[in-house]
Amino acid sequence: MFKKILIANRGEIALRVIRTCKEMGIKTVAVYSTADADSLHVKFADEAVCIGPPPSNLSYLKISNIIAAAEITNADAIHPGYGFLSENAKFSKICQEHGIKFIGASPEMIDRMGDKASAKSTMIEAGVPCVPGSVGILESYEEAEKLADQFGYPVMLKATAGGGGKGMRAVWKKEDLLKAWEGARQESAAAFGNDGMYLEKLIEEPRHIEIQVVGDSYGKACHLSERDCSVQRRHQKLTEETPSPFMTEELREAMGTAAVKAAEYIKYEGAGTVEFLVDKHRNFYFMEMNTRIQVEHPITEQVVDYDLIREQIMVAAGVPISGKNYFPQLHSIECRINAEDPYNDFRPSPGKISVLHAPGGHGVRLDTHVYAGYTIPPNYDSMIAKLITTAQTREEAINKMKRALDEFVIEGIKTTIPFHRQLMEEPDYVAGNYTTKFMESFVMKDPQE
Repeated sequence: MFKKILIANRGEIALRVIRTCKEMGIKTVAVYSTADADSLHVKFADEAVCIGPPPSNLSYLKISNIIAAAEITNADAIHPGYGFLSENAKFSKICQEHGIKFIGASPEMIDRMGDKASAKSTMIEAGVPCVPGSVGILESYEEAEKLADQFGYPVMLKATAGGGGKGMRAVWKKEDLLKAWEGARQESAAAFGNDGMYLEKLIEEPRHIEIQVVGDSYGKACHLSERDCSVQRRHQKLTEETPSPFMTEELREAMGTAAVKAAEYIKYEGAGTVEFLVDKHRNFYFMEMNTRIQVEHPITEQVVDYDLIREQIMVAAGVPISGKNYFPQLHSIECRINAEDPYNDFRPSPGKISVLHAPGGHGVRLDTHVYAGYTIPPNYDSMIAKLITTAQTREEAINKMKRALDEFVIEGIKTTIPFHRQLMEEPDYVAGNYTTKFMESFVMKDPQE
């Protein structure tokens, strides 16, 4: 087993990894930028190394500084968390070269699954259902036009290097294709330095359902059921739940089998997620694979009673898995609490937290790195906490979430707590009747004076 793990991340996820390491008797090293000197992950780790100034590209994304911190502290493994370098093949490779175990996917895996076009062709080989679309990168606009006619409109243009919704355009009719093609390419070139595009059929009214998988170093994989992540805004998830209200036993079986098939085909090692789009007729299509731990992993932990970070560390240390699949025994919902103003188009709201009262009680879990007196820096993602409620039924989990949100007091900054509180009363959400389009029609009601 590893003696010392460096956590190449910040905030909530860094603290989450430290907690599990402590329970496993593994020493931890936190890294931090000067903006995060007062963060809890720095306080709770056994050692902490400052790796640079606030901008991510000079600290959390600077590979040389992180490797130097691992070498100085003699860490024998690095846990990347999610975001930053968690799906960076170059970083995984440099860890290998320095004899440090990267707790995550191998460089080959990341390369294979990270580029959306190559991921898709790999999944077609593995026999996993995929959305009809172009094979590889489009050569020209003419090719895009020809394929769009073949699949029938609506179609989706996507940047091969994309992420976070950049370089994506939905095209509903033929006359709009050229404009979308030019706009998506420009955006992608500006954001990623790469204007490669691919095209696929647009799935109408889809739900975004992902399957959690774990694979060991012996070629075996298992799944831990689904998470429904359909409530999104600008391609960023706001809330997630498991089991999905849309799920049937047959569909879970079929999606779970496809996800395990995908993981075993590429001999995937570590925790990962196979993301699917599910249409209104319950046909599912592979969308992408995330070769890392997900933000929303706690809800799976709650319903199958497994510590996924522990599993990640175990398989990275070469421990085999049983290969048994796990199914939800309870119902769990997660609300992502962001430092944003929901009444002003979710504008970021960094600043100092003056008062914080955390919710508690049975079935309430709060994963956060903030506290009263903590200043949220403007340099990073605005998520400051994840509130997870777990109960016997979906209805109970929603009622528990309402209570927990009412109890959750953060003053000094604006947060998305009021948004989540309204969401829990929204008839369509309560009925479990939502797709990825849900937020397009959701309107915040004014705060009650």
